[in-house]
Amino acid sequence: QVQLVESGGGLVQAGGSLRLSCATSGRTGNAAMGWFRQAPGKEREFVAAINWSGGSTVYADSVKGRFTISRDNAKNTVYLQMNSLKPEDTAVYYCARRGSLVPRREAEQYDYWGQGTQVTVSS
Repeated sequence: QVQLVESGGGLVQAGGSLRLSCATSGRTGNAAMGWFRQAPGKEREFVAAINWSGGSTVYADSVKGRFTISRDNAKNTVYLQMNSLKPEDTAVYYCARRGSLVPRREAEQYDYWGQGTQVTVSS
């Protein structure tokens, strides 16, 4: 069994920064990891993903240049550094594990999910 626990969400003003963490436990294997988000009334959308080694990353166009995904495999933790936050970044952010080496954008490619952490950006 794999457990994912997100933390680091909160309330921040537009232009500010937050760093989300996703602690993993269980049989994570050599897995790609991703971050997704869901705003009220909207579908869950892809934010960023990273392969096992950290050498390959993928970003949604809406966050490219502002967000950075990284991982520390020794700590079994994946991070999402979010800078220059905008009100439209407000959402519940989820981390997810993909049972494969290759990071992908599609939510259905991920098999384990965390419970989410709320990020609210005020204008």
